[in-house]
Amino acid sequence: MTNPVSQKNIVLIWDLPVRAIHWLLVISFIGAYLTAEEDGLRLLHVTLGYTLAALILIRIIWGFIGSKHARFTSFIKGPEATWKHLLSLLKAKPQQHTGHNPLGALAILGLMLLGLVVSFTGWCALHQVGGEWNEELHEAIAEGMLVLVAIHVLSVIAASFLHHENLLKAMVNGFKTGKPSEQITNPHPSIALLLVLAVIGFWGYQYTNAIHGGIDGDAIIFNHNAKDSEDEEDEETYATVSNEYFKFNFQC
Repeated sequence: MTNPVSQKNIVLIWDLPVRAIHWLLVISFIGAYLTAEEDGLRLLHVTLGYTLAALILIRIIWGFIGSKHARFTSFIKGPEATWKHLLSLLKAKPQQHTGHNPLGALAILGLMLLGLVVSFTGWCALHQVGGEWNEELHEAIAEGMLVLVAIHVLSVIAASFLHHENLLKAMVNGFKTGKPSEQITNPHPSIALLLVLAVIGFWGYQYTNAIHGGIDGDAIIFNHNAKDSEDEEDEETYATVSNEYFKFNFQC
């Protein structure tokens, strides 16, 4: 028979919008990172970049109006609280936090900031703003974001072992160990559904209008054609240099 006490200690913490945003961000970032160097997938890369930026902005809004554990006021703490939490980890006696812990909050804020900056620099690069330095900045921020993501994932795994609780699973089903009073009463399924449909709708629009460059139109087409021209020029230059080299050696 199931222990009723343990049942009471498993409570719903993460609402559906938080979970939907989290996993859509995962898909968007990984997809954008993997397609960054593929010119044939430029539209997909840009589409995922827009999705990333929009999801972060929505998460910021939800951090003010969402359920209690989704709100920034529930997990953004001062330096003292963050330091105490870090000390508790070093002593292998981690503090219990129903929602995000103070270190997790720092990672979330950092990823949000980097996500918005990498999206902005990506837009600038697409529209030929900022030149080469902006493109290099865009790539550097993306790499920095990847490092922070890796640290975040490793921290989640470590925290799962320390707390004897699967935190990854909690971000899937929304349930964690906590007091009954900490449970949220409304997971907001309708908002999560609208969010997912909006993302799918945007992806569908980009796909069906790919021939026209999606919402960026000529910017996508121009970049693609410009890259093709650069490749052709590189090939012509290589052929010219090669011919001159062989002519020189033949004459010698």
